[in-house]
Amino acid sequence: MAGSDEMASLEESFRKFAIYGDTKATGQEMNGKNWAKLCKDCKVTDGKSVTSTDVDIVFSKVKGKTARVINYEEFKKALEELAPKRFKDKSKEEAYEAICQLVAGKEPINVGVTKAKTVGAVERLTDTSKYTGSHKERFDESGKGKGKSGRENIVDTSGYVSAYKNAGTYDAKVKK
Repeated sequence: MAGSDEMASLEESFRKFAIYGDTKATGQEMNGKNWAKLCKDCKVTDGKSVTSTDVDIVFSKVKGKTARVINYEEFKKALEELAPKRFKDKSKEEAYEAICQLVAGKEPINVGVTKAKTVGAVERLTDTSKYTGSHKERFDESGKGKGKSGRENIVDTSGYVSAYKNAGTYDAKVKK
């Protein structure tokens, strides 16, 4: 069997993959989707000797009859099942060691995560300092949007007559 530190990192990998993509997961049980992701990310599946179909079959074999998830002990059994298929030239124990080394210390890989870039035309179109006309009034000096007050003419109803623009200036006009 593997060393205790290797088994700890194997269990840590199990927990990381078990909680991947599920906010309610505790890390105690792993579903079939995450098992398949673990096998793919850790290069247990090679497309020739171990395929995604083999991974699914092994998952179904080690889980309980009505269960939809596997625990850590069942996870180790599943690795034992896959080890001789993945490493045909090695003995059963050596193959299990090798497959544990593939999985230990790994964590899920995020593929296809998009990063926003502002280059060329996008940068030019989103630069609020170059806006003119009515669009310019929608932003303050720092380039931050004004919200509704920038989109609509909000009427000031504070004067004696509604929509009176020079509210509070009557006393200055009339000399006593």
